[in-house]
Amino acid sequence: MRTLITVLLIGYSGWACADELRWGFATADGMPYVDVHEQQLRGGVIYKLGQLASQQLGYQAAFVETPNKRIDEYMQRGRIHVICNSNPQWIDKPERYQWSVPLYSEEDVLLLHRQHAPINSLQELHGKTLGTQLGYVYKSELMEAFAKQQIIRQDLRDHRAGLNLLRKQRLDAIIDMRRPLNFQLAKRVDAPLQINPWVIDRYDMHCTFSPQLPVSAERLDKTLQQLRDQGLIEQMLNDI
Repeated sequence: MRTLITVLLIGYSGWACADELRWGFATADGMPYVDVHEQQLRGGVIYKLGQLASQQLGYQAAFVETPNKRIDEYMQRGRIHVICNSNPQWIDKPERYQWSVPLYSEEDVLLLHRQHAPINSLQELHGKTLGTQLGYVYKSELMEAFAKQQIIRQDLRDHRAGLNLLRKQRLDAIIDMRRPLNFQLAKRVDAPLQINPWVIDRYDMHCTFSPQLPVSAERLDKTLQQLRDQGLIEQMLNDI
């Protein structure tokens, strides 16, 4: 989840079972974070993390697909209580929410066709078409280049569609998190694609807590921190 959340003043309405802890997820994050089948979360780091943390807190985990444009609405209404793969820098007025400690880190990198020369700076992307995820917020310099149309942003339907376009060289590059790209390349060892060495951005990943959280934010944060410190989150990231 990495979308600019805007302020919505929406009253709370109850959803489902009071003993549920509802975790939002973004299908576009892809594996190893989310494994989605028929719009249901069936596996991945977010699924495992949600199940384990909920169990330790005495709640039943539930998972709700959350479109980027609906995150704030869902959080304010209590349709979801937690959403992870988040960072305060991506959110409008992050002080409106409580946050977990950093749980792991990620990097934004480029995926290139092997026939494409390496890219080492933002200026080398000028005039090129870059595959992106709909609604995602990237490093401020890159967002500015999109706004000025120095770099052409092309939102992709999903990872598979983006990889097919890049294989056909109908895109110059794709920007994504390193782990999902590594996962996709491991499934397509014969694809003429490679990760570019230049790291565009590094950042910590957190979970964001809804004001309608049924457990105290302090308890949930402590539980997540313990899972991190015990090495269990790192194990989830590496076991996929």
